[in-house]
Amino acid sequence: MSRAKPISLWDTTSEERDYEAPLDVASGDVDVAIVGGGFTGLSTLLHASMADLSAHVIEAKHVGFGGSGRNVGLVNAGTWLPPQDVLKVLGKSYGTHFVKTLGDGPSFVFDLIENFQIRCEATKTGTIHAAHSPKGFEDLRARHMEWQRLGEPVDLLDRDETQNLTGTSAFYGGLLDHRAGTINPMGYCRGLARAALGAGGKISTGVRATHLIRENNIWLVETDKGTVRAKSVVLGTNAYTDTLWPGLKKIFTNIHYFQFATKPLGEEAAHILPKRQGLWDTGSIMFNIRRDKFDRLLIGSMGKVIGDKDRGISARFARKQIAKIFSELSDVSFEEAWHGQIAMTPDHLPKIFRLAEGLFAPIGYNGRGITTGTIFGKAMADLLKGVPPNSLPLPILETLKPARGSAIMSSLYNLAFTANQMRKAV
Repeated sequence: MSRAKPISLWDTTSEERDYEAPLDVASGDVDVAIVGGGFTGLSTLLHASMADLSAHVIEAKHVGFGGSGRNVGLVNAGTWLPPQDVLKVLGKSYGTHFVKTLGDGPSFVFDLIENFQIRCEATKTGTIHAAHSPKGFEDLRARHMEWQRLGEPVDLLDRDETQNLTGTSAFYGGLLDHRAGTINPMGYCRGLARAALGAGGKISTGVRATHLIRENNIWLVETDKGTVRAKSVVLGTNAYTDTLWPGLKKIFTNIHYFQFATKPLGEEAAHILPKRQGLWDTGSIMFNIRRDKFDRLLIGSMGKVIGDKDRGISARFARKQIAKIFSELSDVSFEEAWHGQIAMTPDHLPKIFRLAEGLFAPIGYNGRGITTGTIFGKAMADLLKGVPPNSLPLPILETLKPARGSAIMSSLYNLAFTANQMRKAV
């Protein structure tokens, strides 16, 4: 399969090799067919294979093509919602279990990286949730109180402490989460694929699943290259879900998130995030900053890349924001720009659906794909191996509830994000 241009900086800088293979339908039935070769699908493949289940990933493009290979690369603990709000939505029993499971998510990811020696530029120095305003700092203070109650290693930083850790006085304070860190997300994705193949899993790339048919207690996964037969199916497509299963893509609102990466800045950027934590802010239209292994500065926000990476609206936006936060960097050059998709659910929490007998879909990660996708992939393997459903991170849902006006809301968000870029690019 011939590859198009790279989908992100991570696609070209990953130390882990890409993997391509055609569909082999002559290899017999499998215990589980997995649609999607991102964090969820590859984690399901790895953990199913290690549990002696035969498993096969079917990927329409290439490993990591969707949100996984376009990710910011922040290995964050928890969810979009603060822990106290999660408890309100899920109740004390499931809420406490879910908060603990997702809180331990970075440790789970980093253990996989260590165990399989995945080359993905992993750092374990934490992440910083930075206050863009005094109100933002009060929101962080409330989060900190709850994390302290739960005994988690999360520090509330004042303005001076935040400046020391970020290299800028632009923020009013922050939360430093010591559990978290950063990775090259495509490197991690390819490393999961390598580990899964080593455990006996199968991956077919350039193969699009077109129909799902249940026949004599077996799922027929029809593709444009042949049919895979499986006892069970896991749909690991998240924000890149299409019409393969009716109604599934309507349970979330699809939004875009873009990234710009400067050329390596060397010593010029040494004072910026000197411990290489990833950072995102408390603004309603969130943005992020991080510095990679090669001293590139990455900055991103909600929306699509508008125009080319050198002179387009998004490039002007990114350059202005960098200069505003780090005045010493007034005219940077960009090496790469890209955007990906995020599946936002109405309550900002992920879901696990049982769509039919033996057909499951973990979905709706709300921008926390690295940890959530990895954890939910293992949960799918556990479920198929016979672990009781009540031990999963979330209860299994059997009814698809569409997000109200998801298509319209997606368009409205896109307009708002475009307007934000245009306003700040001037």
